[in-house]
Amino acid sequence: MIDNRPASFIQQLLSVRRLVETVIGQVTEHFNIEKVRARDLWQLTNRFVRKLLAHTMAVFFNHGLHRQPLQFEGLVQT
Repeated sequence: MIDNRPASFIQQLLSVRRLVETVIGQVTEHFNIEKVRARDLWQLTNRFVRKLLAHTMAVFFNHGLHRQPLQFEGLVQT
């Protein structure tokens, strides 16, 4: 099958896909999104939204510190 899309579009598409897969991997690894234990739909959505908000805030803090947005290591020091 011949692909008629421009090479620049395909590169942009691959870049966005890599970013999405990286974010999903981070949410899964750092925020343990696979194991959200909840008794009802309200608790499930509440916990899920809190984990996504925590990820978004980490990206925001990195942006404010002029760091790479998805580099969470070293953001919080113990």
